[in-house]
Amino acid sequence: MALLLNARDSITRVPRARLWHHKNVDIVHLIQSSVAPVFLLSGVGVTLGVLTNRLARIVDRARTLEARLGDPVPFKDNLPDTAARRRALDMALRVLVRRAHYINVAITLCTISALLVSLVVILLFTGAFLNVNLQVAVALMFIASMIVLTGAFVAFLIEVRIATASLRIGTPY
Repeated sequence: MALLLNARDSITRVPRARLWHHKNVDIVHLIQSSVAPVFLLSGVGVTLGVLTNRLARIVDRARTLEARLGDPVPFKDNLPDTAARRRALDMALRVLVRRAHYINVAITLCTISALLVSLVVILLFTGAFLNVNLQVAVALMFIASMIVLTGAFVAFLIEVRIATASLRIGTPY
């Protein structure tokens, strides 16, 4: 408890912001405990932004290639043979489908991770206000969120490796 002097110079005890049912838990500590998951949630949100931008680029590229499939005149691909051109475009589209699949998996896993982190924060406050021991549930949710987030990063790594492997700069050797 903090001490203050009142108008008569006597000491008055001012209660700290504590939860009414538990003398050892105060709101300040509870908010401090929830800051780390909130920062993690912010990072997951930024990651989701990166992933959705990559998906948008994949979709744009696929639409461009599909438009070229319908175009009977070769378009800057140096393939005079229509069959060879079609095979090259089909192969490029298949690569984009694989990339889009892994990005979708990463986006789904990131979203699940964000939901689990949000549940961690909710459980922290619920446990404190209802005087219920939810430490095991909080720990399990946080671990699950980290596992799912790791899966999202693995899917993202696979997508980046596919994109890099299919990268063609200049003429083939």
